[in-house]
Amino acid sequence: MEWMAWTLPTAIFFIVIASMLVAMTIWQILSPSIPRRGFLPIETTRGDRLFIGLLGSAYIHIAWIALTSLSLWIALAIALVWLVVVMRWG
Repeated sequence: MEWMAWTLPTAIFFIVIASMLVAMTIWQILSPSIPRRGFLPIETTRGDRLFIGLLGSAYIHIAWIALTSLSLWIALAIALVWLVVVMRWG
């Protein structure tokens, strides 16, 4: 992995994302999701909500880096709360 200059946090990040995608695929195979409406203005499936949650988490981190000098751990906590809210009520 030296040719890509991977760091441990980067590798962990991509492993977590890949694990989430594998878990969601297995969940979809075992129990197909039904599109539903939550607070998002569109009908979404679990996969849609995961994508929207991950995209929102990326924006949270980008905004955090651009607007504050505080620890990224705080942004991570906010992003995890956002992901849970979107997955549950989105």
